[in-house]
Amino acid sequence: MKSIHDFNNVFFIGIAGVGMSAIAQYLAGVGKNVSGSDRYFKEGTYNETKEKLEAEGIRCFLQNGDGITTDTDLVVVSTAIEDTVFEVQKAKQLNIPIIRRSELLALIAASKKTIAVGGTSGKSTTSAMLFDILDKAGLQPSIISGAGLVSIIREGKIGNAKVGAGDWLVIEADESDGSIVQYHPEIGLLLNIDKDHQEIDELMNIFSTFKHNSKKFIVNQSNVLAKQLSQDDKQDFASEESSGAGFIATGFHQEGFTISFNIQHTAFNINCIGRHNMENALAAVCVANQLGVDLQTCAAVLKHYEGIYRRNQVLGHKQGVWVIDDYAHNPVKCAAAIKACQPVADKVIAWFQPHGYGPTRFLRNDFVKEISEALRPQDEIWMSEIFYAGGTAVKDISANDLVTDINASGKKAFFIEDRNSFVEAVRPHLGGNSVLLLMGARDPSLETFSNEVFEKL
Repeated sequence: MKSIHDFNNVFFIGIAGVGMSAIAQYLAGVGKNVSGSDRYFKEGTYNETKEKLEAEGIRCFLQNGDGITTDTDLVVVSTAIEDTVFEVQKAKQLNIPIIRRSELLALIAASKKTIAVGGTSGKSTTSAMLFDILDKAGLQPSIISGAGLVSIIREGKIGNAKVGAGDWLVIEADESDGSIVQYHPEIGLLLNIDKDHQEIDELMNIFSTFKHNSKKFIVNQSNVLAKQLSQDDKQDFASEESSGAGFIATGFHQEGFTISFNIQHTAFNINCIGRHNMENALAAVCVANQLGVDLQTCAAVLKHYEGIYRRNQVLGHKQGVWVIDDYAHNPVKCAAAIKACQPVADKVIAWFQPHGYGPTRFLRNDFVKEISEALRPQDEIWMSEIFYAGGTAVKDISANDLVTDINASGKKAFFIEDRNSFVEAVRPHLGGNSVLLLMGARDPSLETFSNEVFEKL
């Protein structure tokens, strides 16, 4: 496949995944005949993702091979789909081309004027803010995102994709699987580089290729590593006045669940929390302004920014406790999520479920350092056992090892192996004015768990 014009009937194996469903909806939106299957689709069982995909004209099948026929031009698989899957075998028998999700996204990106948002943190939020600005400014952009935008979810959709009539497409460019090197965007945006899925040297190589492949490359001058890849500091952004960047945010202030700051003497007020969200907004404004959207328009749009799903998502307030659900899952993200909640209440109690034994082992010291430094003396971190998604893993580390290390650093940490016992165990720790922050990723049951915690309080 050399372009998206080379196929019409496309089938996704694992279509309910957030990355897969976004591309499926985009292709349906540009007139392709899209169908797919997923192991979470069961006979006679309601599935919300399936219902929303079908509402977009996408046919959904059980993962039994029925959806793949001689009419299928292309089969798309995510990184999680192995060659042993029956549907992959069937596609091979019928000589249907099979490509990975990231390769298809690269073909889509090549068909539009693409802004690829990269970095180890903040991609989904920045993509959403940028999309909103361009949309309200009349540029009619498209988006393919790794998270649902509340503004699109309210239209009854999954929220992670939308097709606009304009030239611009905003995509999240993922470094975790190395797929970011496949894109050749009009604008490459680099938010930050912190140790996450790979060592720093490996990440620098990946992001250097990303820079090389981008016509225009915009970086965060406030991030030590990202700054090294600057193409021209006048088109970059920063939160330090001394940086020499063309776009600078100053005067950060957080009041409850609202942040305010200035960019080039223009006042911004946004309904979200944390300094990291000021940087995300600054990145979005920096790009939008270079596409011709003035700062006043950017500020007016972001004043009504509604956020994205499971990113500092406020579930409610009960018994003096704010409950917040967050997707934070690497050390820097967890620390940022904790710090963002501190201006809201006197005490923050964070709960975290790490995912994957390999990643937890790889990032153990970083988790301990970042979380310990983020916690105030009165704050607490609770962890449940590592989420295991299957496959071959050496289970030689426990979340309790991280808890022991954090306690040794002098901060308050607790291990609660079974998360279903968490509410009862934590109840005596919840004072009059506190935030209960629930963090984790990759586990599809986390949303249900967070809602249950709020119900039980």
